[in-house]
Amino acid sequence: MQNATGFNFTGVQIFTLIVACIVPQISASTQDESVATAEQQLATQDASKSWPGFLGPNRDGRSSETGILKDWSNGKLNVLWRRKLGTGYSLGSTYEGKYFQLDAIDNECRLFCLDEKSGKENWVFKYGFQYKDTYGFDDGPRTTPLIDDGLIYIFGVAGMLHCVDANDGKVVWKVDTQKKFGVVQNFFGVGSSPIIAGDKLVVMVGGSPESDQSKNVGDVGANGSGVVIFDKKTGEVLNQVVDDLASYSSINLYRDGDETRAVAWMREKVVGIDLEAGKQLWSFPYRARKFESVNASTPVVRGSQVFLCESYGPGSILLNVAGDDPKVVWQDKNIRNRSLATHWNTPVFHEGNIYACNGERPNNSDIRCVELKTGKVQWKKPGYGRASLTFVDDHFVVLDESGSLLLIKATSEKFDLITEYSDSAGKKLSLKSPCWAAPVISNGLLFVRGKDELVCLQLKP
Repeated sequence: MQNATGFNFTGVQIFTLIVACIVPQISASTQDESVATAEQQLATQDASKSWPGFLGPNRDGRSSETGILKDWSNGKLNVLWRRKLGTGYSLGSTYEGKYFQLDAIDNECRLFCLDEKSGKENWVFKYGFQYKDTYGFDDGPRTTPLIDDGLIYIFGVAGMLHCVDANDGKVVWKVDTQKKFGVVQNFFGVGSSPIIAGDKLVVMVGGSPESDQSKNVGDVGANGSGVVIFDKKTGEVLNQVVDDLASYSSINLYRDGDETRAVAWMREKVVGIDLEAGKQLWSFPYRARKFESVNASTPVVRGSQVFLCESYGPGSILLNVAGDDPKVVWQDKNIRNRSLATHWNTPVFHEGNIYACNGERPNNSDIRCVELKTGKVQWKKPGYGRASLTFVDDHFVVLDESGSLLLIKATSEKFDLITEYSDSAGKKLSLKSPCWAAPVISNGLLFVRGKDELVCLQLKP
């Protein structure tokens, strides 16, 4: 993907990083609560029952809902509706009782607005695009719609950035980032979901100089447009920062004193960004030495702590990014015995620990719990394919790539399986692999997707 080295790696194994198409020490539960409060202040909407963008209201894979159903056997977890989808790998977002999903068909990208409880279509926005994946994966979108103040921001696989009205799907503004910033198509197209910070839309772009436009991806340089900051209402470019190419990791926000900063894990390094000044604050190199390696997991943020994780080489690292000089709290030293090595999923923090799927390939993956401040593995459970986790009501909803859907207790003591989905005939959800998108939870509903289908289930009685 995003020549080489003699590293034997298939395109399928690389791509799973994309979909969908991350922090130093915390020593007490009271600290956890204060940091959580700070993180909630970063959200552009209330951390309520909606799911306005990638990984939820606070980009942390956590839902605030309670009272969920805890027996999913024999059809007790009711399927409300199903909808066939075109190509793509990501799940959608919700806003005011509506569900918004991106997909593509016949070189046409589509944004659907559905009633979240019935699946009835309200409107659809379409635009044409051209994209052919270098490694033979499909041409659909990898990113999640972002909803803020009645507007929806979508970032297509070929770099087309749209802002549309959530009420009717009419275009407010658009920017072709590929043309405007000289983006040379990388391994799997655009895979980083934008984020809102105040009146700004922050987007990982990663353009290259004009002299590099005809070169192969491994030979192109950067032109300083690694991250572009737009006025969210008009699409005006406010600043462009970071001299690096794009990855598939999505940008997150962190607190440094009273300031809100952005943290972006690029192709070669992770950087801190002063959004008001539009400048890079610090840089920390963190990437496997293999050409085929990509960064896809989103940085996990706790106050001014940032946790990064990948599966191609170095594994996990916890940084303290307060100020302009990031400091290592701990990091994996032994590639054969890493604390956590996520492929494409983003870990979820809960009560001093992080929970995630570990492993690059299906046959060596496991679900595990790791103490954040030390990297100590609390427990691990093999036997499931690569999976994504979403926190809700002191539990984790787990969806593995084969379509197995289960609920585990959010505890560091052991892997505690509470229930697993089966229909009235005792069969699982019958989603086609790959199921790579993290489950979405909104207004008592659970949304999951497989290769070509979206399913809505009634999570709360």
